[in-house]
Amino acid sequence: MESAAGRTQRALAVWLVIAQLLQIVAAQDLQVDFYGGTCPSAEKIVRDAVEAAVAKDHGNAPGLIRLHFHDCFVRGCDASVLLDGPKSEKVASPNFSLRGFEVVDAAKAELEKQCPGIVSCADILAFAARDSIELTGGKRWEVPAGRRDGNVSINAEAEAMLPSPQLNVQQLTDSFTRKGLSQSDMITLSGAHTIGRIHCSTVVARLYPETDPSLDEDLAVQLKTLCPQVGGSSSSTFNLDPTTPELFDNMYYSNLFSGKGVLQSDQILFESWSTKLPTMFNVLSTTSFTSSFADSMLTMSQIEVKTGSEGEIRRNCRAVNPVVEAPSPL
Repeated sequence: MESAAGRTQRALAVWLVIAQLLQIVAAQDLQVDFYGGTCPSAEKIVRDAVEAAVAKDHGNAPGLIRLHFHDCFVRGCDASVLLDGPKSEKVASPNFSLRGFEVVDAAKAELEKQCPGIVSCADILAFAARDSIELTGGKRWEVPAGRRDGNVSINAEAEAMLPSPQLNVQQLTDSFTRKGLSQSDMITLSGAHTIGRIHCSTVVARLYPETDPSLDEDLAVQLKTLCPQVGGSSSSTFNLDPTTPELFDNMYYSNLFSGKGVLQSDQILFESWSTKLPTMFNVLSTTSFTSSFADSMLTMSQIEVKTGSEGEIRRNCRAVNPVVEAPSPL
């Protein structure tokens, strides 16, 4: 008789196939150079906004990548994470530290001047994430566009769907599978932490009351200095990759070999045999990592996209378009 775990694994495998087929169907409506005829300067406008923001504050690069990820995992890549509101995704606890909203606003404002009502906020996020990776040393790829913006944003959905840093390997794999992403995609996309920073509140559970034995001793001492148990500030931040924190390379994976994965969900990628070999592959060279990362980002950017007549093209990325009432008959 098949075990419960076996049935669960089989069900997840079936769901992965279904999700991938649905993404393929949706992706057929996305096109490279989608705005070539309606707003030829669209990608350059976004690129200019991202470049200016990263030059001013390097933290905007990982911020925009994370913003795109958090958007796609909730209701698909529809810019629902950008909507303001007392019960929107923005107020969910996993999104408290999101950044990059002002960069999107700047790009959207310029786009509305040059091509009003044409370029979606969802496509801006996809372009901005790609540009952030390229500007920090990663590989550029062509982004198929044509996404439409959603008009629903619910904080409870973000709480439920975004993977927690405390999840184990199987739980992380399951959360990605539900979105049509493979375990290989999960391992590769985790490499985005090569240029990110993190708050004390996210890592404190690995430090107190007992130090996680898988954590490098020297790193543990450093983290405890930055995040004391008494009077520690959750606003304190530190690099996820202390080796080359501003360069999009494969050093994140090298750190895992030495127990220097700051997040528990990062370190377990190397502790678990099911993910150890793929993790080691990504360590082989920056070239192999950045190439596989571009492929996984391309897959992620097509999760449950809205196209055609679905959704809308927001004029303001922070709010749905106002309803225009038809004039009453005379």
